[in-house]
Amino acid sequence: MKVLGKLYLIPTTLGESDPMDVLPQTVKRAIDFIDYYIVENEKTARKSIKAIHPEKKQPDLKISLLNKHTDSREYEQMIKPCLQGINVGLMSEAGCPGVADPGAVIVKIAHERGIQVVPLVGPSSILLALMGSGMNGQSFAFNGYLPIDKSEKKSALKSLEKLSYDKNQSQLFIETPYRNNKLLEDLLQTLQSNTLLCIACDITLPTEYIKTLRVADWKKTKTDLHNRPCIFIIHKIN
Repeated sequence: MKVLGKLYLIPTTLGESDPMDVLPQTVKRAIDFIDYYIVENEKTARKSIKAIHPEKKQPDLKISLLNKHTDSREYEQMIKPCLQGINVGLMSEAGCPGVADPGAVIVKIAHERGIQVVPLVGPSSILLALMGSGMNGQSFAFNGYLPIDKSEKKSALKSLEKLSYDKNQSQLFIETPYRNNKLLEDLLQTLQSNTLLCIACDITLPTEYIKTLRVADWKKTKTDLHNRPCIFIIHKIN
């Protein structure tokens, strides 16, 4: 019977921090024996690998790029080493592969081909934000990016606010970092005054900031979120 390689889902740090402060030794051990990688950005992936395992020989690495520019016809080629008995590592640009990340398509193909998928422990900004928010960890939804158009964004926020109340379900979403201040402005203009809003930014970094307040109280609070990776969570209460 042919032995297949495994697909290891390798988490990375959420920013410029010491990998060993937030990543377990299992990640370092995986990088030790894996030379084939599927990544979003080769430069940052090589930098992450070097930071986690400085002794790793960079010329030995075989790297495939998976991002919004990747042709779907290339997916099968990326997973091919596993079919030849070679282990492959899938790395996100930041955080956990497959979660708010294009790597999910590779994981899907691995399952279809009978390849064992091995997720490794690492930081997820989504879960860390929820953990620190004090909101409903029993029922929540991650909604990705909201619409850019102002009227569509307002409608989406109203819908998520209502959903959070009707289902007692916390609603999470993100924005491109340079538009965070504008999103916060839209949130404060659109949401009801008693709705809870958590802002969690720079998670696991020295500048980490996690705070949950009612919208009415956020209006009295000055905070600059420009170019800081953020998770926003809302939950309407009585």
